[in-house]
Amino acid sequence: MEKRLFAVRGAVCCQNTGGSIQEEVTLLYRTILEKNAMDEADIVSVQFTMTGDLDARNPASALRRGGYAADLPLFVSVEPPVQGALARTIRILITFYGTRKPDAVYLHGAEVLRPDLAAGTGSAGKREQGGASC
Repeated sequence: MEKRLFAVRGAVCCQNTGGSIQEEVTLLYRTILEKNAMDEADIVSVQFTMTGDLDARNPASALRRGGYAADLPLFVSVEPPVQGALARTIRILITFYGTRKPDAVYLHGAEVLRPDLAAGTGSAGKREQGGASC
């Protein structure tokens, strides 16, 4: 089967500490790769967004510190403030070449963003939530 260009998305909630951002971003990326049988050699680029309440570590730096994406173009932007938006959330969009439509991954409270896509993520990654916060 011939490869074509796809994009896969995901999100994770974390605390505003360098350690939490490091751990959650690395987990999210690794889970997306494993769930979709992706190889980093097939990745074109990775985009992150983060809510404005997260400023302890850059997600791109966290990913590289975690031992991933050494040769990949990474980009990070801050989401605009929106009333009622889910707090302490990092989103990811990975553009890659593959042979099948990928499965999204939402972890640790971010499942509420897209319950239709997060159904296959599993409940092990869920945390208690209150309102628009992880």
